[in-house]
Amino acid sequence: MARNNDRMSREEAGRKGGEKTSREHGQEFYEEIGQKGGETTSQEHGKDFYEEIGQKGGETTSREKDKEFYEEIGQKGGEKTSREHGKEFYQDIGQKGGENSNNNSDNR
Repeated sequence: MARNNDRMSREEAGRKGGEKTSREHGQEFYEEIGQKGGETTSQEHGKDFYEEIGQKGGETTSREKDKEFYEEIGQKGGEKTSREHGKEFYQDIGQKGGENSNNNSDNR
């Protein structure tokens, strides 16, 4: 999208610059700058900031997604957890859950 005297718009220049950066740098580059950005954000903002953006993101997702979306991501998460953790993991969390249930029923 050219402008006056064949000058590029900011949008086009940004797109071209992004495409060139993508061609010249691999995944590690993007991981590194993402890590640096995350660390900087973490240093500049406190817990309240993350709670607020998490709350807003959750509310938006809840409005925009349906039951099937949550079923699908729950299924994927469960499958990944099952692949990455063995039988002992489930025994351990089951034990902890049982202990918490017993503690809660004792407090009634």
